[in-house]
Amino acid sequence: MKRIIPLFIILLFVGVNSLYAEVAKGQKMYIKHLQSQCKNMSGSSFASKHSQDEWEEIYDAGALNSEIKTICKGKTIDEKLLPHIYDFVYEYANDSGKVPSRK
Repeated sequence: MKRIIPLFIILLFVGVNSLYAEVAKGQKMYIKHLQSQCKNMSGSSFASKHSQDEWEEIYDAGALNSEIKTICKGKTIDEKLLPHIYDFVYEYANDSGKVPSRK
């Protein structure tokens, strides 16, 4: 039992850290691939277009790229980057109470 608790704590921190890494990667992907095409809309403004539930519905329906196209006036992004963008927009949605730091 004494060995299990420290292992659990380590796994908890690794899991939380890797979750944040995906959000940070999504923010970088937004800045690199979308920001200039979205009339220099900040990542915070982009993510706040929808609530977390709305972003989740859009992503689960497979419509994230079409939503990006709507918001960014025709710009789409490579499908393999969508999970990272989703992690970013979900984390900083208009009902999350969080604001991304500048990078």
